[in-house]
Order: sequence, then C-alpha cells, then structure tokens
Amino acid sequence: MLKLDRITFDPNIMGGRACIRGMRVTVSLIVNLVANGMTSEEIIEAYPYLELDDIRQALQYAAWLAEETVHTVEPVT
Repeated sequence: MLKLDRITFDPNIMGGRACIRGMRVTVSLIVNLVANGMTSEEIIEAYPYLELDDIRQALQYAAWLAEETVHTVEPVT
C-alpha cells in the first residue's frame, strides 16, 4: 500500500478532489504540468509552496489510480 500522507481530500477544498496537503493545488494540476513538459524544478519555481515530495506523491497517486487489470474473455461461439 502506498504511503500518501501529502494527498488530502476535503469536501470544502476543490470540491473534495485530491489535493496536496490541504491546499488548493490538485493532483490533476501537477500531473498536467508534468505531462506538458514541466520539470519538478520548474513546478516548484512556479508554485514555491510545493515541495519535491508533493510532486512525487501526486505522480504516485495518479499512477496508482491508472493501474488496471486486463481480463481476457473467451469469445462465445
């Protein structure tokens, strides 16, 4: 099990979406920034209240959500 102590959920903050340490910074924002080519250093420069571990956990959480299991099904004949 992942230790995600920086990922928080509060219905009063960003509608309960996954956020970083109770701030109004969503996991999806961080994942989007990385997906669009920003480095961790650039993200921290743009959002100085974030820490490297915040970015790492956001990516770990997104990876955990994206895990999928593929079940093959035999065609019915």
